[in-house]
This record gives sequence, structure tokens and C-alpha cells, in this order.
Amino acid sequence: MIPRQEFFSENLWDTLPVKWQQVISDLTPPQIADLLLDRWNVNRSYSCVWPLSLLSFRATAHALAFPRKPQRKRGHDVDTVKSEEFLENQSQSSLLGHIFRKHVKPKKQHEIQRLGTLVRRLCDLTDCNSVVDVGSGQGHLTRFLSFGLGLSVTGIEADPTLVSMASKFDGQLLWTLEKERQKFQNGSQLSTSGPSPCHVAGWVNPKASWEDFVKQVGSGTFCCDGQMPGVSKKRQREPVTVVDQLQQHTGQTESTADIGRSASLPLKDNIKTTGFNGDNPTSPPEIAVSLAAQPGALSLPKRLCKNEAGQDPYAYPVCRGSLSTGGVVCPADNGQACPDFVLTGLHACGDLSATLLRHFSSCPHVRGITSVACCYMKITTSENPNPPGLIAPPINPLATNETFHSEYGYPMSSWVQGLPGHQLSYKAREGACHAIEEYMQRLREESASLRTHCYRAALETVIREAQPELRRVGVQTIKKAHLLSFTEYARLGLPRVGLPPDLPLDADRVEAMLRQEGRVVVYFSLALLLAPVVETLVLLDRMLYLQEKGLDSQLVPLFDPAFSPRNLVLMAMKPTRDKETERTLS
Repeated sequence: MIPRQEFFSENLWDTLPVKWQQVISDLTPPQIADLLLDRWNVNRSYSCVWPLSLLSFRATAHALAFPRKPQRKRGHDVDTVKSEEFLENQSQSSLLGHIFRKHVKPKKQHEIQRLGTLVRRLCDLTDCNSVVDVGSGQGHLTRFLSFGLGLSVTGIEADPTLVSMASKFDGQLLWTLEKERQKFQNGSQLSTSGPSPCHVAGWVNPKASWEDFVKQVGSGTFCCDGQMPGVSKKRQREPVTVVDQLQQHTGQTESTADIGRSASLPLKDNIKTTGFNGDNPTSPPEIAVSLAAQPGALSLPKRLCKNEAGQDPYAYPVCRGSLSTGGVVCPADNGQACPDFVLTGLHACGDLSATLLRHFSSCPHVRGITSVACCYMKITTSENPNPPGLIAPPINPLATNETFHSEYGYPMSSWVQGLPGHQLSYKAREGACHAIEEYMQRLREESASLRTHCYRAALETVIREAQPELRRVGVQTIKKAHLLSFTEYARLGLPRVGLPPDLPLDADRVEAMLRQEGRVVVYFSLALLLAPVVETLVLLDRMLYLQEKGLDSQLVPLFDPAFSPRNLVLMAMKPTRDKETERTLS
């Protein structure tokens, strides 16, 4: 992790060059933000001459990091935690219809609207109608892609509880749409048919082949009405969602963002709302199975049907069985061709993002991908094949074609593997997960929460003196620690590492450490300056991997980084089938 807890116990301040210490020791938090961390600040004002080595360090770190702000937002005057879409209401995105905001926090609203629009554009470019959302959680993105953008979506999530929630929220959305249909029907025949997402509860095995992955996807590829989404390679251009039809009926229009003329272009500025924006109806009662009490009412599919054996640790299909019973079978097992689809993963954790890129490069059915990574510290490396927090595989997993058993999450590319010193420690990868924009905001506000850095560093000295073998142990977050005295903080923190809360404290020594709060903050900021560099290296390694496979890709800063820190989207698409054939023949 970014070193701050060892500041006193390992005397980190003295590891800095003396000339650096002299110019940064008395910087105020706003000065740290303006002079050190903000790469777009062109009006820096120095109270003294900085060493060339420090200026070079800052310039190099900024130059090596991929730009994290969307093009339209670059500039010193746009450091705001809330994106413009939340100016009217801090909890509701103005770009997202109300039916897609329910149960969704503002950050996630921002993400699903922008990523969903990008995925829709990628589907248009690749002529796909099917999307597989891996790590789909409670299904917020799948619902927007399916009900809002008319795509056939299968979500895969390792946590069955989240899959159950996704199914429940699908039912609530359908209930709301039925209410809207009745509200605006006025005697017309307004159809409520449209694609409904399928959900698969299953762990995506990073060692499995793409064929196994396709079979896992296939367990949810048939919708519960017996129709397979995306069988036709040609997209349905007519309105395919209830939202579309409601908008036509009420005279409201849907505007999908013009993301660019190719998959390598970033978003344009004029992203508008997608989805119906009517009044929010009364929340429905608990939805069980059906709304078939009225003629023409929606019939909600039964979800989370277990497979026949009920013991498959890799996939518990949403619906499984035969078409005659309205269930689901895997197309690969049924002798049918697998449809082409686009892969997406919104903050796919650790090795999951790397696994999806490998499937994209290997599987002929995956025509495009949008990958938003997170949790870099959980990436496996040859030096650390089992990092802390790594998700354990299911008990007694099924036999698979383990083609990636010798490959790790980093590095993926042969080029980076050949670089001397390319290794990234757990600390470096954990540091890459920190949010530099949010921290700059705290610095400029001179937030009292900055005090917790010094508290944790002082506590580390107490812990090591009491029990030297306890080094860099995790201390569970203490809520509102900055409002406590250090004595109160220590009383709460010590039991969390197995030490008695009443350990004696040297008051004079503690006070001396607390007076160095500014040094702790500026040292942490120096380390934080490297966080985007490490993230860039990880993501560029993935781009190089795709390049080595003959696939072009691009990193796009899609989200507002002050709002969604892991905002870089790696997107790629394969050539059309005709071009692939030409390449093979040549």
C-alpha cells in the first residue's frame, strides 16, 4: 500500500533528499494539491526555488500517466466531486431515466449511463445484439443495456445473493413499466414485450478455456420465453424496448450518445438522457412471479431456477431445461451456433479483467469488449500468485480445459515480461487503486480527515513496540477517526490487532509525532503521485497484449475521475467477418 503507516516506525521522512525536505516540509494542503498533484495547473506559484530533481520527478510522473480527465473537462477550474449531471439533484443523474435510478447510487448512475451508451455504440459497430456483462452484481448495468438500450444481455455474477437481487430489481422495473404503459395507453395497443436480461450465478474460472466460458454464458443465453437473444447477426432496428415504445407514444424522444465514428474514438460532449422520464409511480409490493391478473399484463419470468443436479459450482443457470418447458439449454450442447456478442466488465476485480481480455482475443464469438478494471492489488503475479483478497474457487470445481494455468494477471504481454524491473509489488498495485482527484479535493478543502494519516502512523509505532512481529497489519477502518483524540483512536484501534486497549502511551512522544502531520500528508502525496503511473503500466500491458494478438485497442477516460476514480475504459473490437476472411486468405 502507499506508505503512510510506516512513516514514523521506519523513519521515512529521512529517506527523502534533504533539498526536497527543505521545500516541501512546510507546504499547506492546498499547496500540495496545486504544486505537486495537479497536472493541469499551469499557474503554479512557488515561495522558493524547488530542486530540479523534484521538478523532474513530478513532471515525469505526470507525463507517464495516461490522462484521466475526459477531454472536455481538462482544466484547473473543473475540480468538482459531483459531475454536471448532478447539479440539479445530487442523488439523481439528469442523464438517466428514473426507472434506472432506483436502488442505484449516484456514482453507479454516472457509470452505467456512460458505459452503457458506449457498449451500445460498440454493438452497432460490431453488428452484435448480445452482450455478456461479467461481474454484473445487482444487474444495474444489465437492466440499462437491456430495457433502456434494447440489447440482449446475459449477466454473470459469482455471488448468488446479488443475482437474486438483480432478478428482484428486474421484476420491479417491469412492474413500473407496466404502470407507465397503463398510464399512457389511452386505449391504444402498446406492447410491453422486449428483451429481458438473463442472469447466471457462477464463478468465472481464470484458468478455463474460452470454450468453457462460452458454455457458462450459454447456460443463460436463452431467455425464459425460449428465445435466444442475438441469434440473428443483424440488429433489430425497430424499437425493441418498452422504454422506446413509451417514448414514441408520449412524444418523448430517446437520444443515444454519438460516441464516435469508430470504437477508438472517445465520447463526445453531448451525451443525453436515455430512458423514460415520467413520474415515479408508487413502489410495488414484493414481486414473486407474475402480474398476470389482468389481461395483457406483464408475465414476469421465474428466475434462479437451479439446474437438474443443483451442484454445479461454476454456473447456476437462471433457467435451464428444455425449450418445450420454457427453460434454457446451452447452445453448444444443443448443436446450435453460438451468437456473436460483446463482453463488458464494469470494475471487474483483479484477474477477472485480464481473463475477459484473454477470452476476447481467443474466442471468435466475442467481437468487442469494454473493460473497466479495479482492485489491482488482487492481480496475480509470478512473485505473488495468491495475493490477499483473492477470491477462492468453488469447492470441488468441475473439470475444465485449463489453458491459462501458467499465466498471471500481470504482466500479460510478452513485451512487458521482457522489461528489466517490470515487477510490481503488492504495495505498488494497491497504491494504484487510490483516488488522486478525490484526495486533491480533500487537500484543497483542508479536510480534517487528513489527520487520520498521522494517527495511523503514530499507532503503528505503538503496535510495533508492544509486539514487534506485528508489522503493517491491517486496522479495520475507525469511523470518523479525525473527530477523535489520538488516545481515543488508539483505544479503538489496538483491539483490532489483538492488543489490549489500555496500553500505556508516551504522551510527549505522541504529541511530537502529531506535530508532524504536515510531513505525513506531503510524503503520502509524493507516493500518491505514482499511483496513476502504476495503473497506466498495468493497462498499457493489457493493450500490448492485445496488440501482440493482432487487435487494436484504446484507453478512454470515460467517467469523471473525481466521481469514479477507476475511470479508464479499455475498449477494442475485432474486424468484421469479411475483413477477417480477407486477412486469412491473404
